[in-house]
Amino acid sequence: MLVKTYAATVTGIDAVTITIEVNLSQGIKFFLVGLPDNAVKESQQRMQSALNVSKFKWPGKKIVINMAPADIRKEGSSYDLPLAIGILAASNQISGENLSKYMMMGELSLDGSLQPVKGILPIAIRAKEEGFKGIILPIQNAREAAVVEGIEVYGMENITEVAGFLNEDLDASPIKVNTETEFYKQQLNNDLDFIDVKGQESVKRALEIAAAGGHNLIMIGPPGAGKSMIAKRLPSILPPLTLNEALETTKIHSVAGKIQNDTSLITQRPFRSPHHTISDVALVGGGSFPQPGEISLAHHGVLFLDELPEFKRTVLEVMRQPLEDRVISISRARFSVDYPASFMLVSSMNPCPCGYFNHPEKKCVCSPGVVQKYLSKISGPLLDRIDIQIEVVPVPFKELSNATTSEKSLNIRERVIKARKIQENRYKNEEKIHCNAQMTSKLQRKYAQPEDNAMNILKHAMEKLDLSARAYDRILKVARTIADLDEQEQIQSHHMAEAVNYRNLDKAGWLG
Repeated sequence: MLVKTYAATVTGIDAVTITIEVNLSQGIKFFLVGLPDNAVKESQQRMQSALNVSKFKWPGKKIVINMAPADIRKEGSSYDLPLAIGILAASNQISGENLSKYMMMGELSLDGSLQPVKGILPIAIRAKEEGFKGIILPIQNAREAAVVEGIEVYGMENITEVAGFLNEDLDASPIKVNTETEFYKQQLNNDLDFIDVKGQESVKRALEIAAAGGHNLIMIGPPGAGKSMIAKRLPSILPPLTLNEALETTKIHSVAGKIQNDTSLITQRPFRSPHHTISDVALVGGGSFPQPGEISLAHHGVLFLDELPEFKRTVLEVMRQPLEDRVISISRARFSVDYPASFMLVSSMNPCPCGYFNHPEKKCVCSPGVVQKYLSKISGPLLDRIDIQIEVVPVPFKELSNATTSEKSLNIRERVIKARKIQENRYKNEEKIHCNAQMTSKLQRKYAQPEDNAMNILKHAMEKLDLSARAYDRILKVARTIADLDEQEQIQSHHMAEAVNYRNLDKAGWLG
């Protein structure tokens, strides 16, 4: 008897429907075809044990299973459930009438219980697009899939429950998630706040500008000056995720298997802080079976690289293209996938190996050649792509001991949101442009024209600091954001002067 069940595989961050055809005939062998990997091939042993423990019988016949389309590689253990259900239906142990209505995914334990799998959100979206009535999943994945409206989501504990449901012996209710309630519930819940930061007003101002325009930023200063502390509070002043951004972010984390059990939606902007020993592939994504890397997991959020010169040079250089294009393409011999990578790069570094070069009080013990070698670990092209470069100086004792509280993140966030709304209105007719950092050269000529005095300041800075054309663009973008925070239509001289001041690493005394 031939029956069909339905599953899906994830390619990039989108899913493709997989039709599982099960045919029983005379014989005793088991054949699984359709380009399965080793984890899928090993499903026979898991299915046999699960069915026996759950009081079902393993058919004493020749079993041929095809996973179509056969030219797409099937990976992982998530096909156990649809494979096992197909065998039960083909051997008439359960009814096959309802199989065409549901997509199924789930890994089987030897006792028949269902284990959670990765990539459920894009699979649920695909099931809805294909017109399935519902999707049957492990109970731990149910809330993640339930954010997709227009499809019934059934979370099951074991294969016995799935069989009972398909036979209509078990009355199961679909899992419901109020997406809007879930979305707004955790949005403003942030434990880290700028109120904890003493002093460092110029650095906080730089982070406010970066948040308002979506700009990349680097902080350079001695150990203990507060670089990491300040960076970790950046998400608290970023604008809240929109519902579409939250869904896209959740989709990426779902594919990477980073969604916690019983979590339905990521509602806060991601903050990813990989260790400096990270590899190229772990940062940008890829591998034998491509997965999103840290830059994609930071999509719509922040990628924080602490102690930037300690990262391998090859790791840093592979970020140059994603920083410009905001997408990373992973190419293989037979296919390629694209992962979104629209993130804010925030990084920090010591000025030298000992950490005290240019320190106002402590003496640097590094020789000039050592300092230059340390700083040159970061290439000029990469620095050019960082809009804001700010020096962080140690906080004096007087400010640390001051009982006066700093400004709350909530107040800074209100100014950031106001500036972002100005940008949204400005770029509402521009495709894929949402903030000043994403402006093209054409849009700069249209929206970032400074007044004459401001242009003279920029001209003087370009000549004195010998800046590149890319640095010219970055300064204009930052100046545009500063003007937006001031609610000014045109870039004025004080906006330009402040923007030029955020090119610290271009000044004499740092990189030459």
